[in-house]
Amino acid sequence: MKINNTCFNCLLGRVEYECRLATDDDKLIEETAKKCKDLLIKHLNDDNPSPQISSMIHRLVCECISDSDPYRKIKSEDNKTAGIVLEDVKDNLSDFRDICLGTIIANTLDHGSVEHKVSEDFSAFFMEEFRKGLSIDDTDEASKLCKKIVFLCDNCGEIVFDRHLIKHLKNNGSEITVVVRGLPIINDATMEDALSLGLDKIADRLLTNADDTAELGVNLDLLPQDVNEAIDDATLIISKGMANYESLSEHKKTEKLPPVLYLMMVKCQPIAEDIGISKGSRIAMLVR
Repeated sequence: MKINNTCFNCLLGRVEYECRLATDDDKLIEETAKKCKDLLIKHLNDDNPSPQISSMIHRLVCECISDSDPYRKIKSEDNKTAGIVLEDVKDNLSDFRDICLGTIIANTLDHGSVEHKVSEDFSAFFMEEFRKGLSIDDTDEASKLCKKIVFLCDNCGEIVFDRHLIKHLKNNGSEITVVVRGLPIINDATMEDALSLGLDKIADRLLTNADDTAELGVNLDLLPQDVNEAIDDATLIISKGMANYESLSEHKKTEKLPPVLYLMMVKCQPIAEDIGISKGSRIAMLVR
C-alpha cells in the first residue's frame, strides 16, 4: 500500500501523542510536529510502501525528543495485560483457527493509528470479539502450508498471543523463523521484548527485520540476509498487523514471495478499502 491523505493526517496525529509520552515541552512538540510535517510532505509522493515513510517520521520524532523508545512503559503494560487475558481465555483457544483469532484480537493492542483506540477493558473486549469469529477465514487452507514458516511479529501485547500460536505450530511439526523489529519503533516488539518472553527457546530462529534501524513492516532493502534466506525457503509467511500487510501487499506485486497469511484486525479505513472489507474486521486472509 502507498501512503494517502488519510495516512498523512493519521501520522501527524501520532506525532504529538508520541512526543507527549516523553515530554511536556510544548515548544519542542510544536517544532517536532513541523519537522515531521515537512518531511512527510517531501515524501508524500514517493513510490514506496507507506511503512517506509511512517518509519522515517517515527525515527525523526525519537531524534527530536531524545528518546529512542517513548513507548517502553506502554509496551510493558500491554505485555502484562495480554498475559493475564491469555491465561483467562486459553481454554477457548484449542485449534489453529481459534488461536489465530486470539492473536488477531490481540492485534488491537496497537497505539500507532489515530483511527483506533485500545480498549480499556481488554478482557471483556476480547471475549466480545472472539464470539464474532473471523470475518475472513482461510485458516484451513493455510494450515496445509505450515511446514516452514516465517512469522512476522507486530505489537507488544499481541506478541504474547503470538507466542501461544508459535508453540501450537511447533507442537504440530512446523519449522519457524520469528522476525521482530531491529530497534524500538512505536509499540512494536523488538528482540529485547521477544527474548523476555522466551521466544528464542521456542522458535527455530529469532531474527530482526533490519540491522541497527528502527523500521516498520518489511523493507526489502533493509532485510538481513538470513531473513531473506528464510523467506526464500518458506512454505508460508504469517504476517501480523497492518504495517506488515502494507509492505508485503506492495512487494507481492513485483517480488516472488511464498503464500502469505495475513492475521490482523482492520483498524483503519485505507486498509479496509484496500482489502474490500469493513473496518473492524478480523481477518485470516491467505494470499498466494
